[in-house]
Amino acid sequence: MALDLAGPGSPSRAGESGAEGALRANGSSRKIGRILVVDDENQVRAMIGSTLERHGYEVHLASNGREALDFISLNNFDLVLTDIVMQDVNGIALLERIHSQFPNLPVVMVTAIHDISVAIDSMRRGAYDYLLKPFEREHLMSTVNRALDHKQILDESHNYQQSLEQMVRARTEMLRHAMEDLEHSYDVTLEALGDALDLKDSETEGHSKRVTAYTIALARAIGIPPGDIKVIARGAFLHDVGKMAIPDEILRKPGTLTMDEQSVMREHCTRGYHMLRKIPFLAGAAEIVFCHQEHFDGSGYPSGIRGHEIPIGARVFAVADTLDAITSDRPYRKARSFDAAREEILRCSGTQFDPSVVEVFLKIPNELWQELRSEISGQNKRFSTFQMTQSPASEL
Repeated sequence: MALDLAGPGSPSRAGESGAEGALRANGSSRKIGRILVVDDENQVRAMIGSTLERHGYEVHLASNGREALDFISLNNFDLVLTDIVMQDVNGIALLERIHSQFPNLPVVMVTAIHDISVAIDSMRRGAYDYLLKPFEREHLMSTVNRALDHKQILDESHNYQQSLEQMVRARTEMLRHAMEDLEHSYDVTLEALGDALDLKDSETEGHSKRVTAYTIALARAIGIPPGDIKVIARGAFLHDVGKMAIPDEILRKPGTLTMDEQSVMREHCTRGYHMLRKIPFLAGAAEIVFCHQEHFDGSGYPSGIRGHEIPIGARVFAVADTLDAITSDRPYRKARSFDAAREEILRCSGTQFDPSVVEVFLKIPNELWQELRSEISGQNKRFSTFQMTQSPASEL
């Protein structure tokens, strides 16, 4: 079929291609496009190709849909012009393949069928536009230029999106490092506070670090999420911070406390809670500080809550606290063995302690507790209990 591709017109400037001249005249920055022309009629295919080449485009020719798919799989094109009626993979089938695999590659349908429903159907299937044979050169070039402008907009949008995502990832990583540094500074401050508490209550020197390490290990064995373990660790470490508000004559009294003195001593839970609750990153830890003397059967203080009303962190801490208390020296007795501690914790399961926490505790060998105690108390004076929240569970 003869096409009216030789209509009036000439290159926009002498000595340069029509595409380059048009781009310069319009001030556009669009690159010269690579176009695939697909048509099973040799004359039509050649005439469209030569017209596009005269306007400066890089053109590839395919005689059927199957050949076109091979070209597309090996090359990057900016536009596909394809006939609809072809014997081997027709234009509609080619359009669907391109649209599914290369959604940003515009396709212009070329057809001699003067049935607008065919063109509309191709648009519904993802075609950018359509041309009805015969068409003039100006109509062809106008459609091609619009399609290439559309492709450039899609590419720029995609590149911008990728650049934006990369920038967001970079800034997110910077923020993550900043937050880690800030969190580390928090934990260093907490350790200094714990050291100050140990100086005030010399009877329990090193207790805060040991009980925090035990609590972290037990929380991991239970399967508590890492983010929650960080909160629990801070609560465990600061559990006795309220004792800083207890008068020294009570805190350091060598003999038995009177009933009134015991009442004052028990206030350390509430006082510690009020010291921490207004600090945003310690709000969760404050709950553990408040509840760390509660018992599973409701016989504890300060609120007498029971069972799962007690935060899981406080229930885990209670076992770890007793483990350290039994295995540490006190002025009124010598430290007992880890086996003795296991027996006492088992005896108080269901009364003082959560049975499910005790069950997990009993599965952990004594060697782990001994190693943690040695690491904290003797072998490494710079040991940081908060570093344990960053360590793999396999290391514990």
